[in-house]
Amino acid sequence: MTAKDGDGWALCALGHQHWGLYGAAGLLTVHHTLDGMPYVLMQKRAWWSHHGGTWGLPGGARDSHEDAITGALREAQEEATLDADLVRVRGLYVDDHGGWSFQTVIAEAEGLLDAAPANGESADMRWVAADEVVSKELHPGFADSWPRIRPALSPVVVVLDMANIIGARAEHGWWKDRAGAANRLLNELTPLCGQGLGQMPEGVPALTRWFPRMVAVLEGAAASAADPGPMTGDLAVVVAGGSGDDAIVEAVRGMRPWETALVVTADRGLRERVTALGALVAGPRWLLKQL
Repeated sequence: MTAKDGDGWALCALGHQHWGLYGAAGLLTVHHTLDGMPYVLMQKRAWWSHHGGTWGLPGGARDSHEDAITGALREAQEEATLDADLVRVRGLYVDDHGGWSFQTVIAEAEGLLDAAPANGESADMRWVAADEVVSKELHPGFADSWPRIRPALSPVVVVLDMANIIGARAEHGWWKDRAGAANRLLNELTPLCGQGLGQMPEGVPALTRWFPRMVAVLEGAAASAADPGPMTGDLAVVVAGGSGDDAIVEAVRGMRPWETALVVTADRGLRERVTALGALVAGPRWLLKQL
């Protein structure tokens, strides 16, 4: 397991040659401007490279010891001087050719980060409005994947009706210790944020894996599970001062215009309130079966 041990040509089941003995990965960095337009960081490939002169993503062959996210972030740093600490991974799309795959890692950036060609593989690096991507001469593989990736550029925020979800786990005896039940669920959600969600409900664009931000809303006796306070990373805890339903509605109202809210609850009244605001909904079982 050494650096660059993935360099080399591979043959897929379709009979095509691809660069990367263990597959390849690329980083699609996206930033939404205040008007809601997503901009993506694109690379113009050097003339001498495979499909030279076309536009695609910074990326390349994965090493044998790398997963797609690690490989894509490394390649983006090597080719575009992009600081991995300034992006947050939100999704993964796998283009499987049969025995070989290119994995697109979608990452969110808070601004139009500085990026420039860092080695001879890149002729140019440029932020491009999503609506203008198809006007460029695209790398064939990226051109084929783009129509499926484009709808997934808006990040998903999952808002959790914790009381309702806990109530769906009758086997855990939540009614005896609501705070303890909430704490157990929070401890299960933390690794899920890192692993990502492999199944999303209808209405969410299809990706191989989503890594959404999660907001867990606690109320009443379960609120003490929030001690010592909100969690870090992609799981935040909100303690409702009054009604948990009202706090969930406010969380949906507080979404940025380009974010997709997904509320997890089986409460009919709450579902009606959040769908009226444009949110998607899923029942507790959808979440619990992924824990």
